Amino acid sequence: MRRITGKAKDETLIELQSATDSQTGDENGGNGIPLSERVTLPGHAETDKLQPNKDTVFFRDGVRRIDFVLSYVDDKDGEKKQERRREFEANLEKAGLELETDDKSDSKDQKTYFLKIHAPWEVLATYADVLKIKVPFKESDIPHGQDVPLEWLSHPFRLPEHIMRPQPDYFTYPFDKTKTDFFLITDKDTFFPPSTRNRIVFYILARCPYYKEGRKDKDKTGIKRLLSNGTYTAAFPLHDCRYWKRARNAECESERYNLYNHWARFLCFYKEQPLNLIRKYYGEKIGIYFAWLGFYTEMLFFAAVMGVICFTYGVLSYDDNISSKEICDADIGGSIVMCPLCDKKCPFWRLNSTCLSSWQSHLFDNEGTIFFAIFMGIWVTLFLEFWKRRQARLEYEWDLVDFEEEQQQLQIRPEFEIRCTNRRLNKITQEMEPYLPVTSKCARFCLSAATVIFWISLILACIIGVIAYRLAVYAAFASIIKDPMRKIQVVGRFITPQLATSVTASCINFVIIMILNFFYERVAIWITDMEIPKTHLEYENRLTMKMFLFQFVNYYSSCFYVAFFKGKFVGHPGKYSYMFGKRSKLRNEECDPGGCLIELTTQLVIVMAGKQLWGNIQEALLPLMRNWWSSRKGRHNPENHYSRWEQDHVLQNFTQLGLFYEYLEMVVQFGFITLFVASFPLAPLLALFNNILEIRVDAWKFTTQFRRPVASKARNIGAWQEILNAVAILSVVTNAFIMAFTSDMIPRMVYLYAYGKGASMRGYVNNSLSIYNISRISEENMPDTQDYWFDNSTTTCRYRDYRYPPGHEREYNHTMQFWHILAAKMAFIIIMEHVVFVVKFFVAWMIPDVPSDVKARIKRERYLIQEYLHNYEVERLKLQLSASFMTEPPSETSLVADKHEVLSECL
Repeated sequence: MRRITGKAKDETLIELQSATDSQTGDENGGNGIPLSERVTLPGHAETDKLQPNKDTVFFRDGVRRIDFVLSYVDDKDGEKKQERRREFEANLEKAGLELETDDKSDSKDQKTYFLKIHAPWEVLATYADVLKIKVPFKESDIPHGQDVPLEWLSHPFRLPEHIMRPQPDYFTYPFDKTKTDFFLITDKDTFFPPSTRNRIVFYILARCPYYKEGRKDKDKTGIKRLLSNGTYTAAFPLHDCRYWKRARNAECESERYNLYNHWARFLCFYKEQPLNLIRKYYGEKIGIYFAWLGFYTEMLFFAAVMGVICFTYGVLSYDDNISSKEICDADIGGSIVMCPLCDKKCPFWRLNSTCLSSWQSHLFDNEGTIFFAIFMGIWVTLFLEFWKRRQARLEYEWDLVDFEEEQQQLQIRPEFEIRCTNRRLNKITQEMEPYLPVTSKCARFCLSAATVIFWISLILACIIGVIAYRLAVYAAFASIIKDPMRKIQVVGRFITPQLATSVTASCINFVIIMILNFFYERVAIWITDMEIPKTHLEYENRLTMKMFLFQFVNYYSSCFYVAFFKGKFVGHPGKYSYMFGKRSKLRNEECDPGGCLIELTTQLVIVMAGKQLWGNIQEALLPLMRNWWSSRKGRHNPENHYSRWEQDHVLQNFTQLGLFYEYLEMVVQFGFITLFVASFPLAPLLALFNNILEIRVDAWKFTTQFRRPVASKARNIGAWQEILNAVAILSVVTNAFIMAFTSDMIPRMVYLYAYGKGASMRGYVNNSLSIYNISRISEENMPDTQDYWFDNSTTTCRYRDYRYPPGHEREYNHTMQFWHILAAKMAFIIIMEHVVFVVKFFVAWMIPDVPSDVKARIKRERYLIQEYLHNYEVERLKLQLSASFMTEPPSETSLVADKHEVLSECL
């Protein structure tokens, strides 16, 4: 095979010139580009002005499609890399691929060579058979569905039919090279779509060796190693056109242009997503991600509406909050002297100084919060069950039924084949295959587990450090904010020491989270690579579990501390508890008098909103700034002199783990809106706004910022499904405990129905505070100076707890009310968990995972496939028998015509 290089292009220029002049250009109003307006690149001769439009996805002959592009540059290790490239490209040609090279003199930077790869029909057919790629054999006669009542209401959200369904529905069957006449092959050049073609070529590239003939260096295999050692600088399939203009060549699909116009622009945020076009252009794996993200966002709408209703209830019931009125009352809250909240630096203080925080707490800690926590437990079940149904429908429509078991599990990672030198017989295939010995597997597992434990311990150590910061800084804030001599009295009225400490600690914790995330990503990838998973699916699942475990501890541990530990192990005056023992002088934190729930809300808002804001800056603003800087550097060249492969070469590479980080971001967000949603009903609303933006930002990145990814298949969201199920179950438990132990709802209810007079909340504040004799406070707990309002006649101070007063025979021990409240909390947890779990399991049982119509369609399609395949084999056998009994063999033309006529009647 003769390979065309850039040096031999002149012989084709004259032939292509007439075709070029007849092409229409969007920027020229449909006219060809005049020769006088064409720009001559530096180093090109005058004859180069005759070159055709370079913004194309075809070889120079204008017929063979470019299925993949490799780029490389000459450097100091040129000879060694040149030898690798020579062997690798020779082996590619032996595999049947056709190559064409663009010399560096043809590239914009005058440094980069581009190797264009085309897969002819024989190669595509062979590997489509190997990979069991499903292709159409008959157009489907099953209707899409029945008309929906009031369908006209959804018209503003609809996209054109040719965008939503870019190709007809077909019955499909795994390709068989020996039965090519069974399939609907009208044109071999267009039978396999570009996404399938680049997937096949990448499969060959990933397994093609680059060692010399006669040598068997197994580690010298695959394009990934050639990219890592710098032999090639990039490997990617081409976009079909520019995203802002249609392709000039009528044979090109212009799908990227359609995706940008109908999907990637933010003004389309209210429109449905063209999932079929996404799947056709990028492959099923990326398509299933956007289908899940869109469905998740739709379901968030209902959670957000209910959260707004509950928050509105808290606002409207503002004036009915008797507890806050008592705290703010000068005669009630103003007359209650509270014990110091820290040693030495914290003074005695009056209860009415927390008036504002008690009102803020009521916005999120009210009767509606219980209802919302139960609602979210049911919502998460509905979300997961309805997603299973949606996923099952996509599996059928996208030919993904049984894909994972039949194909993905059989495709061994090239890295596994290279690093595992041991071979053993596969009992199923009866072929020798590489394997990892049990001893090596156990050693790698132990090292992996030890590394995971070490990094989780590091996270916990950082959290303990933040807690120590809270304890140490609280005293400083208390002395500053409460000191009347300082000119911050106005600020002190609105910011309590608890709130100031919580906000600053949350910000510091968020910074630590971002720093640790940088290291976790690399550590998790290193651990997973070290384990040498066998298949790509196994690799992704292992990496998913490790990264989510890291992120779970990293993002949620601070929220768990505030929700379930802060204020629970304080002790009481005269017997306080300390973090590292009494010598450390770090007294455990008490909750704000308004309750710990408002502090959990603060922590959740800062971490969740900060993460979303930082994520959007990384995904949207940084690429925009990069584009702006590139334009400032002067890239203003006509596209007809800036080839399609050069335009794509400057884009960002979409790595194998690109979708992994997108899923991880959304699943971490899912944890925030489910695990701690009882403390902040507006969390689903924040997530909804973020996701509406996220869909369009991701779409914009895929269509404008990234090279076209290699198409790959996936039938579901993988290990993320199990993680979502686990988070959903855990969320029921965490919200029940938040309502019981973090919120003040249960103590209020017990007082209202058991201790209050006339079913009223009057007197609750006084009832919830215990009394301590100031004279018995030890010297190390007393403040350094007395407050300016402190009256020597005041002999007692109050603190949050249910204990007997001084002088009682059981003084400072817990009262019966304390045990009644504890029993009520435990009963609430048991009742809420059982109610929600019963409803969850009932809903899961009532809603089948696969819709009945999809089951029927799958059965019908399998039946029709068997029937058509049987008739095809019978008719082919008849043709063979009739041909063998004919005394005079018919002409080849008539035999083929008769054969196709019989097959067409059969199908």
